[in-house]
Amino acid sequence: MPSVEELYRNYGILADATEQVGQIRRQAIKELPQFATGENLPRVADILTQLLQTDDSAEFNLVNNALLSIFKMDAKGTLGGLFSQILQGEDIVRERAIKFLSTKLKTLPDEVLTKEVEELILTESKKVLEDVTGEEFVLFMKILSGLKSLQTVSGRQQLVELVAEQADLEQTFNPSDPDCVDRLLQCTRQAVPLFSKNVHSTRFVTYFCEQVLPNLSTLTTPVEGLDIQLEVLKLLAEMSSFCGDMEKLETNLRKLFDKLLEYMPLPPEEAENGENAGNEEPKLQFSYVECLLYSFHQLGRKLPDFLTAKLNAEKLKDFKIRLQYFARGLQVYIRQLRLALQGKTGEALKTEENKIKVVALKITNNINVLIKDLFHIPPSYKSTVTLSWKPVQKVEMGQKRATEDTTSGSPPKKSPAGPKRDARQIYNPPSGKYSSNLSNFNYERSLQGK
Repeated sequence: MPSVEELYRNYGILADATEQVGQIRRQAIKELPQFATGENLPRVADILTQLLQTDDSAEFNLVNNALLSIFKMDAKGTLGGLFSQILQGEDIVRERAIKFLSTKLKTLPDEVLTKEVEELILTESKKVLEDVTGEEFVLFMKILSGLKSLQTVSGRQQLVELVAEQADLEQTFNPSDPDCVDRLLQCTRQAVPLFSKNVHSTRFVTYFCEQVLPNLSTLTTPVEGLDIQLEVLKLLAEMSSFCGDMEKLETNLRKLFDKLLEYMPLPPEEAENGENAGNEEPKLQFSYVECLLYSFHQLGRKLPDFLTAKLNAEKLKDFKIRLQYFARGLQVYIRQLRLALQGKTGEALKTEENKIKVVALKITNNINVLIKDLFHIPPSYKSTVTLSWKPVQKVEMGQKRATEDTTSGSPPKKSPAGPKRDARQIYNPPSGKYSSNLSNFNYERSLQGK
């Protein structure tokens, strides 16, 4: 492939005078679309895509405008040039070409982005997705989920299958490999907005129950400061609402149940004088329990006799004791939180401390509702709660999440090396944040974390 400079000479628009190179390059970029006719158009698109590597903001703007201009002439030909560089070009060109597609495609009118053009984008994107970084994968999911032809149920299902393939759900999960863990989380975050009552999460939920939950305590992550266990449990909880028919439902429900028991302690033994025999009472990790209890409640609907028919009487009795103990501690927290928030409105609720208390109250109220359901005889699965980190307002299922629009006129900065997280950040109360000794409850101390 000849260099950009050589291609300019072919068009006779590159000056020899060094002091005028910048002006001439910009003039050349403006005039390049005039040459975008017939067989030349993909070649011009290729040249313009290479020029996205410029660090000159004025030149970068001109390149973007020129690409959009020829896009409107021949979308397929322009895509040919863009994807050629994405697949074969230098890293900086590849990165900026992908970002161009992720920010500019949605600005094009329907008469440009026809069904045939969107099919080409999907076909070429699948080729790129065979070898992408985590950040590139997120950008391509943004591109594809914005295509009109993929807004249908079958289109969303296609996207879920793409994500599942990227997540490598056929392979055995390796909890000690940070890249393996990060890939699964990145992919699952992209899949969650796609699930609905018609697009099921069954494959992902099954994988989490079979492969991830048993290894929860050994998970490693390259993202500093991330509570990886809580992040996994939150994703599982979000997906559980849309799980369809599961082949090994009882087996996976038992795995979920066993993991829930780990976070629902038995009450401490009492000494003869009525005092606690041990030095400390168990810590109640409400954030973890909300996720696990919600997931169990969702999947339990599919096998409502699990607690009564699938568990022996001793195990059911043990579970009821744990629920009762947890519920007692829960009531202490709820009363203290309500008291702390009483009379506070508007700006007062926006302080960091009160935001934490509001989230804590949501978590504890959710757990309270779910525990009440399970105390019914037989256990009930009818109550509905909104997970504490989700917005209360009703949202169309399957609707893609809003993401930032990078339409700045300046060339994007080269991203630093290192692990990337999805732009979607949810409020993430650390496990144990609301834990304290139940026999000597101190609310302020409980908010200080571990």
